[in-house]
Amino acid sequence: MKKWRSESVLDLYNVVLAVVLFAAPWLFSLTNGTARMDFWVSGVAVVAISLAAIFAYANWEEWANLLLGLWLIASPWVLGFSQARAIHFAIGIGVLMAFLALLELWLMYEKAHPIESSATPRHQQWFAETIASSEYGRNR
Repeated sequence: MKKWRSESVLDLYNVVLAVVLFAAPWLFSLTNGTARMDFWVSGVAVVAISLAAIFAYANWEEWANLLLGLWLIASPWVLGFSQARAIHFAIGIGVLMAFLALLELWLMYEKAHPIESSATPRHQQWFAETIASSEYGRNR
């Protein structure tokens, strides 16, 4: 097991979301069999991938979580959910999972590609360069 990464907390959040997703058919009395199966399978997959990312991080695990989040967003239409609660829940959990995966990928990218001056964050440096090269920056 590797040393704890501060970004691993995002994987813990994904585990919590996946447990809620797995329990959703009971929590919300979902009767749609397709939605129940989708929530159970997706929940188990996210738990497995997120735990793997906690213990042995690799970028592909976050990409897989991103794809599972996008799948949850699309699954109500692909699988034809009939309950509005199931549709809303799948979209909400999918958006949160996709956001957490993208956030972790971005944080790991920033960690792997540090800028020369640690005093200025990358987005501020980009903004300053953009302003300097624009018409506004040349007139100052």
